[in-house]
Amino acid sequence: MKKLMTAFVVVALFAGSVLFMAYGQKESQQTSPVKENVGWTVARLVVGTGVDNREPQGVAETFPASTEKIICFLDAKDIAEDTTVTFVWMFSGKEILKTDLPLKKGPQWRTRADKKINGQKGDWKIEIRDAAGKVVKDIQFKVE
Repeated sequence: MKKLMTAFVVVALFAGSVLFMAYGQKESQQTSPVKENVGWTVARLVVGTGVDNREPQGVAETFPASTEKIICFLDAKDIAEDTTVTFVWMFSGKEILKTDLPLKKGPQWRTRADKKINGQKGDWKIEIRDAAGKVVKDIQFKVE
C-alpha cells in the first residue's frame, strides 16, 4: 500500500507540473504576444500633405476638407531582403485603394503612397501590410 501511495503522489506531482507548465505558457502567450518577424521594422509612419527632400511635410492627424491629397510616408529599417509593402487606404471602414510598393534590402528605405481626398470628410485609416498581406502597422487621420 505504501508503494502504491508513493507511486500515486509521484504521478500526481508529474501531472500537476505538466499542467502548470502548459497553463503558464498559454498565459504568457496571451499577456505578451510574440511580434511577427516580417523582415523589417517600421521606424516612422506619418500622414501629411507632401514630401520635400525625402521628408514628409504638413504632418497632422486632422486635415481640412480643402486638402487636395494626403500622403502616407513610411520609413522602414533593417530590411532583410527585397520585398513588397502594401498601403491599404480605408474610408469609413471600407477599403478604397491599395498601393503596392517595393522595399529594397538594406538598413533603411523610405517610401510613400498618396490619395486624392476629394473633400471626403470623416475617419480614414491606412494599413501597412507585408508581402503576405498581414497588417504590420496602421495610422488613422480625420478630414473635417
